[in-house]
Amino acid sequence: MKLGLQLGYWGAGPPQNAAELVAAAEEFGFDAVFAAEAWGSDAFTPLAWWGSETSRVRLGTSVVQMSARTPAACAMHALTLDHLSGGRFVLGLGVSGPQVVEGWYGRPFAKPLARTREYVSILRQVMAREAPVRNDGPHYPLPYQGPGSLGLGKPLKPITHPLRADLPIWLGAEGPKNVALTSEIADGWLAIYYAPRLAGMYDEWLDEGFAKSGRSRENFEVAATCQVVVTDDPASVRAMLKPFVALYIGGMGAPGMNFHAEVFTRMGYGEVVQDVGRLFQAGRKDEAAQVVPDELVAEISIVGNAEHVRDEVRRWEKAGVTTLLVGCRDVASIKALSEACQ
Repeated sequence: MKLGLQLGYWGAGPPQNAAELVAAAEEFGFDAVFAAEAWGSDAFTPLAWWGSETSRVRLGTSVVQMSARTPAACAMHALTLDHLSGGRFVLGLGVSGPQVVEGWYGRPFAKPLARTREYVSILRQVMAREAPVRNDGPHYPLPYQGPGSLGLGKPLKPITHPLRADLPIWLGAEGPKNVALTSEIADGWLAIYYAPRLAGMYDEWLDEGFAKSGRSRENFEVAATCQVVVTDDPASVRAMLKPFVALYIGGMGAPGMNFHAEVFTRMGYGEVVQDVGRLFQAGRKDEAAQVVPDELVAEISIVGNAEHVRDEVRRWEKAGVTTLLVGCRDVASIKALSEACQ
């Protein structure tokens, strides 16, 4: 099992010890460091800044939001970071949700699957650099010939030759159609709130995509975000995790269209989702967190002593996970995880 350090996205300001954590991840054998973005800090710049002090770990985005940049602009970021890191960059993409896409980026959210397919196709063309980039699809037409066009657009190839034509592209996906599309067109799946108990269901979704493309599972990566904490007091750690779970169930999506909530409903926690959503929307966030059951937290995280963590990591690996994306607050936690997962 590989470990990836998830730096996440910034809150009101940048984290104070991120450089120290990245250095520790490199020292203690982590495979990668990932950064994210929401509607504040971006994901590329922290990787360039803190990743410049590394020489081995992969540097990935988990995730950058597609509506934040045109496909060509995203490809420019990716090929630049791949050169600067010596071929260590992983491009993780996600569609986000309608509240952020339409409220922050000012772009339409409709048809996320079709948009994703076009986006990745353009990225692949840029990285291959075999011909000027074109796209006839309705979402990202190249050259652009729509309203306001002067009709002078010219298909182009990137000036800078990408270091790798096969730069890995991973997709953040939660629903069955999204996951099937991921295994069809991408190199890896960024899974949030993965539950090993449902591995058979995930495999069906993935196999659908592999069958369509003829791609192989052999080199496909499944990177699951998972809180892994080595502790002799698992109850207190689970209690600390519950407010974050409640936030994603009740506050990280529009009423009636919350993809995170749908994940937990598919896991069999439909009544919990309804209760948490009702309380969260009413502003009763502390009560919403208390509704989250211990067994739900236990399904999506690994919390316990070193022996328990080691056993659970093996179970997640058998379920198909190739990388665990973990959040660590200090160097001691990184060291403990590295030792427990060996």
